[in-house]
Amino acid sequence: MSQNSKKVLINKAIMPVAGFGTRFLPATKAQPKEMLPVVDKPVIQYLVEQAAEAGIEEIIFVTGRGKRAIEDHFDYSFELSKTLVEKNKLELVDKVTAIEHLAKFSYVRQSIPLGDGQAINCASHLVHEEPVLVMFGDTLYDAAESPVTQLLRAYGLCKGPVVGLAEVHPEEVSKFGVMGGELVDNGLYKINRFVEKPPLNEAPSNLVAVGLYIITPEVLEILATMKKGSSGEIRLADAFDVLLSQGRPLYGLKLEGEWLDTGDKFGLIKANIKLGLKNAEVGPKLKELIKGLAK
Repeated sequence: MSQNSKKVLINKAIMPVAGFGTRFLPATKAQPKEMLPVVDKPVIQYLVEQAAEAGIEEIIFVTGRGKRAIEDHFDYSFELSKTLVEKNKLELVDKVTAIEHLAKFSYVRQSIPLGDGQAINCASHLVHEEPVLVMFGDTLYDAAESPVTQLLRAYGLCKGPVVGLAEVHPEEVSKFGVMGGELVDNGLYKINRFVEKPPLNEAPSNLVAVGLYIITPEVLEILATMKKGSSGEIRLADAFDVLLSQGRPLYGLKLEGEWLDTGDKFGLIKANIKLGLKNAEVGPKLKELIKGLAK
């Protein structure tokens, strides 16, 4: 895809973070999975930083019970700042106060977990009929260029909803939403099928949705009218099916970089290792540890 595509201004992002994080129990019994650390920051902060660096000005969190820690993390903490100043740890003051200034934050509640589509719909009244970035709380990337920036550039080309994609091993396709379509540009696909968690023999490809999207008002309109499907939930994938049945375009972008899916235990450990090796404070020690374990 051309690096010279005109940047399209999208101001808002929706981050659904209301899930229970059952794959990390008991660690997530009283802590949101999005607040689990990768090196020295919670996963959700990496995502917010990526969005802010790409020009997103407002972030709408769709939360649920037990997610108060996310709100506290992006809020000002007078007591913490005061303590750090008194102890002359001024560099840490800068780190923690910078968090609250990354974006304008809003919070809406998903009272009952009825699917990712319903979570997005909970925030639709704050979007005001404009395209919006959607980032799920476990989509971390190790990439030279932010995946958000890549997705925004793709939207500038196609002016339609875009799904962030990654290539996975065929045996893993049944865990994800899988797309079928044709390549129209470098890494950019026009999608004609979108199948949620298909068995391998029914998967149209091994390109899967990573939990990063740009959706348009048309998608939000469909979500607003949808009823619970056979899964008992309102799914974004089902909204894409409706969009395609109406003859409207849907695109997918194979993102450059390595997808670090922090939604499972191994993915979180891998993210800590990959990003830990790049961390100036712990990287050298971690590298020596890995060499020692390899022996």
